[in-house]
Amino acid sequence: MINFEPQCWQQDEFEIDTDPTRLDLDTAYDFIAGRSYWAKDMPRTTFARSVKGAVCFGVYHDEQMIGFARVITDGATIAYLGDVYIDEAWRGRNLSKWLMRCIDSHPDLQGMRRWILVTSDAHSLYEQFGYSLLDKPDRYMERVIPNIYQKKQDS
Repeated sequence: MINFEPQCWQQDEFEIDTDPTRLDLDTAYDFIAGRSYWAKDMPRTTFARSVKGAVCFGVYHDEQMIGFARVITDGATIAYLGDVYIDEAWRGRNLSKWLMRCIDSHPDLQGMRRWILVTSDAHSLYEQFGYSLLDKPDRYMERVIPNIYQKKQDS
C-alpha cells in the first residue's frame, strides 16, 4: 500500500481532503453501495478493502462529507479513478470539476503515463480533463463479472 501525505484544498465554504482519518466511510458506503449504478449492493467489507488500497478524496461542507473519489495507483505509472460522486443535494455548484482539478493537482499523482476510468453517464465531465474514448480499443481487454455484488459472497 502506498501512503501519500494528506493534502487539503479550500474553496469558499468547501474543502477537499485526502486525510483518511477524516473520511466519513459510512456516508461514502451508503452512496456507493446504495445509490450508485456502478457498485449497487457492494458488501461493506469489499468497500473497506477498496478504500484501504486507494488515495481517497473527501469533499466537505463544514464537517459533512458531500462527495468522494478514490484513485488506485502504483504511484508511478498508472492510476485508476473510481467511485466519483457529489451528493445530489450539492450538485450544480461545479464541485465535481473542482474535485477533478484537485485530483489532477495532487503532488503524488503527477507524471502518470496513463489514467483510466469507467463511466456510463459522465463523459462530458471527464472529457474536460483530458479523458477520451479508447483510441485503440483493440489493445484494451477487460474481465467483467456482472452483478457480482448481487451474487452470494463467500467472505
